[in-house]
Amino acid sequence: MSTRDKLETIFHAVMQRNPGELEFHQAVREVLDSVAPALDKHPEFAEAKIIERICEPERQIIFRVPWEDDRGEVHINRGFRVEFNSALGPYKGGLRFHPSVYLGIVKFLGFEQLFKNALTGMPIGGGKGGSDFDPKGRSDREVMRFCQSFMTELYRHIGEYTDVPAGDIGVGGREIGYLFGQYKRITNRYESGVLTGKGLSYGGAQVRREATGYGAVFFAEEMLRTAGDSIDGKRVVVSGSGNVAIYAIEKVHQLGGTVVACSDSSGYVHDDKGIDLEVLKQVKESRRQRIGQYVEHRPHATFAPGGNLWRNVPCAVAIPSATQNEIDAGDAAALIAGGCTTVVEGANMPTTPEAVRLFAEAGVRFAPGKAANAGGVAASALEMQQNASRDSWTFEYSEQRLQAVMREIHARCHATAEEYGMPGNYVAGANIDGFRRVAEAMLAQGLI
Repeated sequence: MSTRDKLETIFHAVMQRNPGELEFHQAVREVLDSVAPALDKHPEFAEAKIIERICEPERQIIFRVPWEDDRGEVHINRGFRVEFNSALGPYKGGLRFHPSVYLGIVKFLGFEQLFKNALTGMPIGGGKGGSDFDPKGRSDREVMRFCQSFMTELYRHIGEYTDVPAGDIGVGGREIGYLFGQYKRITNRYESGVLTGKGLSYGGAQVRREATGYGAVFFAEEMLRTAGDSIDGKRVVVSGSGNVAIYAIEKVHQLGGTVVACSDSSGYVHDDKGIDLEVLKQVKESRRQRIGQYVEHRPHATFAPGGNLWRNVPCAVAIPSATQNEIDAGDAAALIAGGCTTVVEGANMPTTPEAVRLFAEAGVRFAPGKAANAGGVAASALEMQQNASRDSWTFEYSEQRLQAVMREIHARCHATAEEYGMPGNYVAGANIDGFRRVAEAMLAQGLI
């Protein structure tokens, strides 16, 4: 039986073992489609059943989260933490609070996180967590009560040498603060390294908030530079308007590009003069409003309620930074027809397999999220370093460290793709390099 046939058998076993978890199936499929050459080159990985072991999380935790709203009504949500693989270090990965969260989402995110963390070259394993709680429309006191209840269970599973959560969709500085406070209260320990994404006043790191967005743009700039090009002068579209999107927009503008559209779940705004970052931050960060409020401050801009920016706003560079599977085959065809040459995933798996295939056939440069959006977890690892050494770094030094990490990730993905005879295939390069790092550590540590 050929290696690819064996991988197909493994994939079908994963689907049977994890029924209904479509996002997890998709994430596994994408990796297994890439790693056959690595298994052919390293038969010891197959003999030790590394693939089968990698696809099974080390631990899956599901728990009840009861909390009370401002009217005194009791609500019950479900909490998750999937500790996927600790071969390279303590589990590391964010918490997502969103109604769509269920076990399959958390497992897909944890699986992606494992390879993303490996690509950083830092000593961190992969994990992910969250809840189906929706913080939108909730008061600060309601969010605090939920976070305290969530941490009352989660605290027993985490620690700076065990599992280090961070933020994700729906979990920003406010939520991390409440979570950290409850952890400290329960454990009676000021363990700074147990959570990352903290505020600067209590152990947070400079550039952590900006890191995922900045990192994606650094990766894009490296891709373009390798092809003899640059972001300077490019027309760019960034989906989303949360933390990743805002700071991707900021870095694109600093490098001379122009972001002309961004979005949220209510629709998108199109501003041909370039998205005004201060207005966007005021609407989304300060006031927590919907994206349509942007046009009240920029009357020449347009708001398309419920619109699809990928099909309606042509660009040279696309940075999807909202959520999984937001770019489908139709969106990809529209981007290609509109002259898009480069797609860089700022979110986790925002591009469907059909869309990725269309981009490859059209010669569009494509950077998968596990490489391009690794800046967030890289900065988290740098925050852990500072916490461990009781140190703090300047913004400029932290940004230099982040840029160096993203350049190294790009270089390894590019070099690995060439090594295996697939030049320019960043998906294969990222998957193979990340897989090799995890597989080598698992092999060295025995059958565990």
